[in-house]
Amino acid sequence: MRQPSSRGIHRRTFLADLGMGFTGLALGAMLQQENLAHASSPSLWLPPDGKAQFKPKAKSVIWLFMNGGVSHMESFDPKPMLDKYAGKTIAETPFKDTQDPEKLKLARVTVINDANGQQRNKILATQIGFKKRGKSGLDVSDWFPHVGSCIDDIAVVRSMYTTDDNHGAQTQFHSGRHMLDGEFPTLGAWVHYGLGTLNQNLPQFISMGRREYWNAKDGHYLGPEHDAIPLRVDPVNPLDYGKPETDLSAAEQQVGFDLVGRLNKLRSVDYPDDPSLTARIKAYELAFRMQTSVPEVLKFADETAETKKLYGIDEPATNAFGMQLLASRRLVERGVRFIQIQHGAGGAGTWDAHSKLKTNHENNCKQVDKPIAGLLQDLKRRGLLDETIVIFCSEFGRTPGTQGVDGRDHHIYGFSVWMAGGGIKGGIAHGTTDELGFHAVEDRHYVTDIHATIMKLLGLDSRKLEIPGRKRLDIDHGKAIDAIIA
Repeated sequence: MRQPSSRGIHRRTFLADLGMGFTGLALGAMLQQENLAHASSPSLWLPPDGKAQFKPKAKSVIWLFMNGGVSHMESFDPKPMLDKYAGKTIAETPFKDTQDPEKLKLARVTVINDANGQQRNKILATQIGFKKRGKSGLDVSDWFPHVGSCIDDIAVVRSMYTTDDNHGAQTQFHSGRHMLDGEFPTLGAWVHYGLGTLNQNLPQFISMGRREYWNAKDGHYLGPEHDAIPLRVDPVNPLDYGKPETDLSAAEQQVGFDLVGRLNKLRSVDYPDDPSLTARIKAYELAFRMQTSVPEVLKFADETAETKKLYGIDEPATNAFGMQLLASRRLVERGVRFIQIQHGAGGAGTWDAHSKLKTNHENNCKQVDKPIAGLLQDLKRRGLLDETIVIFCSEFGRTPGTQGVDGRDHHIYGFSVWMAGGGIKGGIAHGTTDELGFHAVEDRHYVTDIHATIMKLLGLDSRKLEIPGRKRLDIDHGKAIDAIIA
């Protein structure tokens, strides 16, 4: 090998002199482990050991995202005052100060006026009842009876807020930044970036369910190798381009794989800092290993009829989501770090109940309630819930006032999410909204506080993950919600 210059080994020389015995992935791993990646190429930069910075409480995350905006007032934040003042404007209630335009600059409930300038937006009564559930006695909507049965393992955060009042808020919940700010890595990408693999044969960051164009990528400036790998719950064809188009023997596939590896290696000599090439090499090698490992995960033949029933796989309404959640349990069981599941995607999202909220939410809840409870119960009985964080979230809530006759509009000033497992206290509600569910008024949390909580439980310090030239804002890091951490 040529001798390095006084300023260190030149990457191009290093790559060219290694010979043909290494594939692109092995080279990438060496560069990461030996910290030889060039500082100007953040997609190749990793923390020194790629491991947790302090002792973690959890290993994996299952991120359940309800696209469109779940009404907090019909799910996990009961508001009896909505029923008491239904049909009145906010100005006609004791809570009229909540219509202060200085406080509610973008709140659509305050800007819908009739020809005389009078507010015509009326308070909509709660569309479903609530019951106290579990030993904790927390109130949970009757649309979530199965999740309600697990409430003693759940911490509900009722005081979330965000700043994007349209569905770009889906991007904001995942990345912490308004989509007009530019493109920023999502939480899943940061976890993928910061932690080492637990299984070399499976991707560490998986996405299931449709993603809209404004929320389709994850890695951004971290590089495309930190995008989630999209997965279908189909053992025959789980991945795009994940199997040969024609029948090939294992030996024939190995010949082709070795050839492409050599060609990629030659290309990497000419373009050593190309993040797309790096991602392509890693994806190709991982895809080769996944040809057998992923279909095995998605074959449920070894699951009992009782387990399948627990997830609702035997029922038409819950089959699709139940299959995704059973696959999620099987994936975390095998060491996958972050699984991101989108429910109800397509356009704005199926939870976007501008009209007929009762029908909309009842149908959506039927699809997800039983599978989510099944996931929590199955993880718990297998001893996996202690090391797996499950989060239920949505981009924003919905207004206390009506839109049209029987719908609710987008609402960013107060809404709910919940978390369970992996170091989370169960059977508690943290934070509050006002009596109409309009504002988060106690223990308010911006969306990155959820990110910070998950990072802390995984043993990651987000400030130690910052890369040269990409210093993040303080709000990007968020603050862990210690009140819900056990």
